Amino acid sequence: MAFIDLFARKPATPAEVAVEPELRTWPEIGETWKPEGLPVAERYYNQAHAVVLVASTGRDPFGTTYYLVACLGCHFLSTRTKYHDSHIRYTLTTAAGAANEHAGTCRALPREIPPRPDESAARRLLHSWVRTMPRRRDLQYTDFDLSDLDSGRMDLQRTNEWIQAELEALAIEESDLLSARTDEHTGTVRFRILPQSH
Repeated sequence: MAFIDLFARKPATPAEVAVEPELRTWPEIGETWKPEGLPVAERYYNQAHAVVLVASTGRDPFGTTYYLVACLGCHFLSTRTKYHDSHIRYTLTTAAGAANEHAGTCRALPREIPPRPDESAARRLLHSWVRTMPRRRDLQYTDFDLSDLDSGRMDLQRTNEWIQAELEALAIEESDLLSARTDEHTGTVRFRILPQSH
């Protein structure tokens, strides 16, 4: 090999084309989730980065909006706060406080968001809740309205309008179980579990 060969130019080896890493699709754990019928007002992260939602469950006839708090890590769900000797529904401020408090102590890892049931499954679920409400044998009855179903709203994922229409249809189909009436003072529809016939 001649001395000149040491300085001879060699064709450059082409650089390897950088392969872009495969984009990983992270599972939806609630950062952008918008469950039907539950407009999300605020989101918090717990200590393991699971989302804690504050979502609206509806508005009363006087214009006050109410909320629930749901953790998408553990199964924490809350719709009311204790006030003296009773439990009252969450306003945004009280719901935000409850969500923040829960997020500060919860260490549950994120889990997948609850799947939205199809129409027939949602209808069966709603009907099962009504059928399992306590029925008395005396002349007493049990009144309830849509807010009494707030604890199941994450499972149902339907609007108040849908829930009300389904309950009104059930009151027609099973008139010995359920009745629907419009409150003359507020204009809202209230439902009544009727006593069992003797």
